Amino acid sequence: MNNKKLLHALLASLALGAATQVLAHGDVTPQAVNTAELEQLGEEWRDENPYRAPSEHNAKAVEIGSSAYTQNCARCHGLEAVSGGIAPDLRYLDAGIEGDEWYKERVINGAVRDGRVYMPKMADYLSQESLWAIRSYLESVAVEE
Repeated sequence: MNNKKLLHALLASLALGAATQVLAHGDVTPQAVNTAELEQLGEEWRDENPYRAPSEHNAKAVEIGSSAYTQNCARCHGLEAVSGGIAPDLRYLDAGIEGDEWYKERVINGAVRDGRVYMPKMADYLSQESLWAIRSYLESVAVEE
């Protein structure tokens, strides 16, 4: 291979490497979510999703939750909650109170295995309203097995 072709191949390889670094999520700060249009829930965590259908707040919660999910969860759990294999496919979460218990535990405590953080403690960054709105969105795209 002549020097010119080798240089072009090297530059193409560097450009591809740089592009993949831009797409990698790394440490990302969660984005704030505007929940002013939802019932405000206070400091004490609810045991179940207060915005679940047929709640009067459900449609707004799904709308806010969709945006919040895209900004804060999709990088790991996939666009529209369709996992690419990095993290669980959230369309298959249990509906109802059992699923709420697991969801609440995970967003409050995160997930750590062998000292590595697999999911941050999202409740440290996002409000209860934001996180229940995300749960409402996930219920709206749920897939039954």
